[in-house]
Amino acid sequence: MEAVRVLEVKEASPADAEEPQTSPGPGASSPVPQLLAPLEEHPKIWLPRALRQTYIRKVGETVNLLIPFQGRPTPRATWTHNGCALDASHVSVRNGEQDSILFIREARRADSGHYQLSVQLGAQEATATVDILVIERPGPPQSIKLVEVWGSSAALEWTPPEDTGNAALLGYTVQKADTKSGLWFTVRERYHRTKCIISNLIVGNSYAFRVFAENPCGLSATAPITADLAHIQKAASVYKTKGFAQRDFSEAPKFTQPLADCAIVTGYNTQLFCCVRASPKPKIVWLKNKMDVCGNPKYRALTRLGICSLEIRKPGPFDGGIYTCKAVNPLGEASVDCRVEVMALP
Repeated sequence: MEAVRVLEVKEASPADAEEPQTSPGPGASSPVPQLLAPLEEHPKIWLPRALRQTYIRKVGETVNLLIPFQGRPTPRATWTHNGCALDASHVSVRNGEQDSILFIREARRADSGHYQLSVQLGAQEATATVDILVIERPGPPQSIKLVEVWGSSAALEWTPPEDTGNAALLGYTVQKADTKSGLWFTVRERYHRTKCIISNLIVGNSYAFRVFAENPCGLSATAPITADLAHIQKAASVYKTKGFAQRDFSEAPKFTQPLADCAIVTGYNTQLFCCVRASPKPKIVWLKNKMDVCGNPKYRALTRLGICSLEIRKPGPFDGGIYTCKAVNPLGEASVDCRVEVMALP
């Protein structure tokens, strides 16, 4: 049988630790493997694209910045504000193995400035800067003055606000209100000058004006109002009438539509019509066979707007004949005739 090799392990003593270790010869094999040196990675910051330009927040909003970085072993990350250490009671920082978070629960205008993140690993260091701008609504313009009023226009002037809200102004909003309704209407928006002319005001009304300042955060909370009202007066004008010759519309009677001959049936009412024009209004007389029939109840005569009519009520065999309509006024007279035949029922 093949002999079994037994490896005896002897307990180490303190004297063994002091003895120098000799490396095995060229032909001998080492029982202990050699460890590789740790791999190092230079520190580097990956700044998000949105933070490469000014980061704008409003007063009271939350600021939450997460910036990733790399480095091995884990580098040490530190923040500064305008070159100074952060206020730990207001600004919170959390550093992880691959990122750093800067958090402000309620931003204030004093939080604006340059924030620098430094990632350091030994003698090597990487930095990144983030510009933060905290803004709020601007203050109102300091004053507004009504300079002049002429015709239907008014000229205004005002001074810029003392506080712009930590941002550049986008312009001014000008509003007007008449004393009758009291409602405000915008007449200028994002107007950049500090003087303007308001036109097309209604004659007879009185107007007040006010001006708001505006920045990216919105309009100012209040606006100054003009102390004086702009009264749009009616221009005094004298109307001169042109002389003209009085036209004389007087005219002698003239029939524009004559009477028409007709045949009527016994017992059925019928009417005769004609039209006359005259000025002054003429007197109308109806004749039958040259005899006046105005007082006869069998006949009813009407005249309206120059239309003359004569109604014959239930005509009989003896109501036929020549009927005449005569118009008379101070300038003359005119007449028309017609023949009326009465036929018996079959």
